[in-house]
Amino acid sequence: MPYTLITAATGALAHQLKQALGDSALLGDYRELPAFMIASGKMVQLPNPAAASYAHQMLTLCLDRDITAIFPLEEAEATLLAEAAQLFNEFNIVLHLPDDL
Repeated sequence: MPYTLITAATGALAHQLKQALGDSALLGDYRELPAFMIASGKMVQLPNPAAASYAHQMLTLCLDRDITAIFPLEEAEATLLAEAAQLFNEFNIVLHLPDDL
């Protein structure tokens, strides 16, 4: 089953978006998440946007977890993913980026 990844899992907007998208949505965050949430598969630990290879780490995560779309809710994540949009397009991964990028 293909998934949609929503970042900033600790924020209210992420939970609202997940509710709207249903079971095909995965929540993820680069900040520390409760181990039981990761173990249960309800949340995904994401790479830190400060990492030099952030976009490639995210692409690997998407390919490994069958993620076909990403809603990056934090500006740093969205900016870095926008810079790598061509790479994600090559793998048919849709980036839902804010209009102001």
